[in-house]
Amino acid sequence: MKKFSVMKTALTVLLAGLLLTGCTGVPDNVTPVSPFELQRYLGQWHEIARLDHSFERGLTRVCATYSLREDGHVKVLNRGFSEESQQWDEAEGVAKFVGPANEGRLKVSFFGPFYGAYNIAKLAPDYSMALVVGPDLSYAWLLSRSDKPAAAQCAEFYQAAAALGIAEKDWIKIQTCQ
Repeated sequence: MKKFSVMKTALTVLLAGLLLTGCTGVPDNVTPVSPFELQRYLGQWHEIARLDHSFERGLTRVCATYSLREDGHVKVLNRGFSEESQQWDEAEGVAKFVGPANEGRLKVSFFGPFYGAYNIAKLAPDYSMALVVGPDLSYAWLLSRSDKPAAAQCAEFYQAAAALGIAEKDWIKIQTCQ
């Protein structure tokens, strides 16, 4: 009976570990950008488009602000306007590198020990636009330094997303490309 208890405990620990780390992977056809410079990435980003998911549903004018914390990790402040409640919603989290600091692969947590993948799949050379995907292609965001980026740049990033398997029709477009 004791052997079963030890095995059950070990299996529980293994499953918990998989649940805690399973959401920080990289989709098969995605290669996080490298080289990546965190200092250039810090600051405010406007959400141009996203795939539908419950934690941002109904929000408009969404921005993410990244800043360096004293411990070397990244403070993440997400802010969006809820049309339904007519109020701003905010969520503060922390991001940490999963691999080397010169690779655009991080994990982000907004509560406790649970992290989600933050894989930068495409980044403009001047750090003006980014395509970010989660642990699979059901989570994706198109971010821009400008709230009205150029239409040609948006088209380039939508094409990059399509090459990964994310159809342009699936995006919820939050901001208009000019």
